[in-house]
Amino acid sequence: MPHKTFIAIDLGAGSGRVIAATADSHKIELEEIHRFDNPGTELPGGSFWNLIGLHREILEGLRRAVEKHGDSIASIGIDTWGCDHGLLGPDGSLLGMPHQYRDPRHEGMPEAMHALMPEAEIYARTGIKTNFYNSSLHLLAEARKNNPALMHATSLLFVPDLLAFWLTGRRVVERTIASTSQLLDPRSGGWAWEVIDALGLPRGIFGEIVAPGTVLGPLREEVGTFIGKSGIPVVAVASHDTASAVAGIPMKGKGNLWLSSGTWSIMGIEAAEPITTPEALAAGFCNELGVQGSVRFLKNIAGLWLIQECKRQWELDGESPDYAEMAAMADAAEPFTAFIDPDDPVFASPGGMPEKIRTWCERTGQPGPADKGAILRVATDSLAMKYRAVFEDIKSLTGFDFQRLHAGGGGTKNEPLSRATANALGIEVVAGPVEATSCGNVILQMLATGHLTDLDAGRELIRRSFDFRIYQPQDMGKWNEAYGKFRSLAG
Repeated sequence: MPHKTFIAIDLGAGSGRVIAATADSHKIELEEIHRFDNPGTELPGGSFWNLIGLHREILEGLRRAVEKHGDSIASIGIDTWGCDHGLLGPDGSLLGMPHQYRDPRHEGMPEAMHALMPEAEIYARTGIKTNFYNSSLHLLAEARKNNPALMHATSLLFVPDLLAFWLTGRRVVERTIASTSQLLDPRSGGWAWEVIDALGLPRGIFGEIVAPGTVLGPLREEVGTFIGKSGIPVVAVASHDTASAVAGIPMKGKGNLWLSSGTWSIMGIEAAEPITTPEALAAGFCNELGVQGSVRFLKNIAGLWLIQECKRQWELDGESPDYAEMAAMADAAEPFTAFIDPDDPVFASPGGMPEKIRTWCERTGQPGPADKGAILRVATDSLAMKYRAVFEDIKSLTGFDFQRLHAGGGGTKNEPLSRATANALGIEVVAGPVEATSCGNVILQMLATGHLTDLDAGRELIRRSFDFRIYQPQDMGKWNEAYGKFRSLAG
C-alpha cells in the first residue's frame, strides 16, 4: 500500500500525546506531534479531570498533524486509561466534570455494593474483581448521593468515547473500555443488566456498545474547520490503553503471556473465554475484553508508579534525576537487601514515596534503604518478585506452561527491571515495542480502514518495524532464595 498516516491519540493518567504513524505494507514509523500534561485537579467535591482542556490539546495536535501530513491522513483513533466516564444530557451537554478514579468517593462502596449483590456473583457475571477504581463503585456513590447529573443523564460515555463524541457527534461505547467498568458481561459483550439493576443504576444511560475497529464517522464540521481538514474518519480502536498495548505486542498464536509495563504493570494472557472461577476471584484476576473476540485475563500490579513517585518527590525536594540515572543507581545498588509489597495500599496514594518505602521496610523488620539507589533497587526487585507471584498464579489458574514473556510499554526502557523480571520468572523476556499502545491503536485503525487484512498481519508489521531486547534468566538459585524471602513478607 502507499504511505498513509494514522493519528493515534494516546492519553495516560499523567500526560497525553498525539502520534503520527506513517505506514506502508513494510514498516510503521511513529512521530510525536504534540505532547501535553494531564494533571488531575483537587477541588471542593473531589478529584477531577480537565476533559475540556484535553479536548483542546487534541485539537491542537490534530491541527499540527494536518499541517505536516495533510492529505496522507487516513484516520484517527483514541485510547485512554480505563473506568472514568462522563454523563451527558439529552442535548449532548456534559453534566459535570468527570472524576478521577483515585477520587475518594469509592470509600465504603465495596461493602455497600456487596450488600446488594455478593462479590462472587458480580464476578461470575462481569469477570471483574472489585477494585477501588471500578466505575461500578463510582456510579453507586453518585446514586447514593442522588447526584442530579446521574438522575438527569441520558448517556454514560467513558473518557475515550466522550472525546470521540466531541470529535464526531456519535454517542457509542467501545467494548474494551466498557469491560473495565465491572458492568459488562464478558461472554455476551453486552451490559450486565443484573448487576446494573442490583446497584439501582438507571438503565437509560447505558447505550450502544461497538466492537474495537468500528469506524464512528467523519470529524464534525466545526472540528474539520479548526484543524484545517474535513472528513477524516475516527475509529473506535481498542480504546482502553491496555487493550491497545496488548494488540500492539507482536505475539504469535494463542495463550501468550504478556506484560504491559507503565505506571501500572498489567500481566495476563490472551484467552478465548473468561475465567471466572472462585480461585481466579480469590487471586484477584480480572477478565477484560480485547480485540477480535479475545479476553484479557489479567491482574493489575502497582508498576512504575513507585519509581515515578520517587522521582516526583525528589524533584519537590530540589533534585532532578532523570529515569536513565535512576535506573543506573538501582543497578549499582546491592540486591535483595529488603523487599516491599508494591500492591500494599499505602503505596497507592501520591506523595512521600521514598519515605513510604523506607518505613515499610523498617516496619517489617528489614533494614531501611539508606540512599536513592537502595530505595530504587528495593522497588525494582520487589516489582520483579511481584511479577513472579502473579506469574505463578496464572500458571496455576490456567494450567498453561510458559517459556516466554512478551513485555511492551514504556517500562521496557528500564533495563534493570527487564533483567530482574527474566531472573525472577526464570523465563525469556522479549521486551518491545516501547510504544506498544500507539502501535496497537494504529493497527486497529489500519484494520478498520482496510489497510490490513487481520491482526496477525498487523503484529507482523510491528515486528518488522521496531527493535526488541531479549533477556535470559540468570542466577536462578539466588533469585529463588530471594523469592522465598519476598513471599514471607509480601504474601
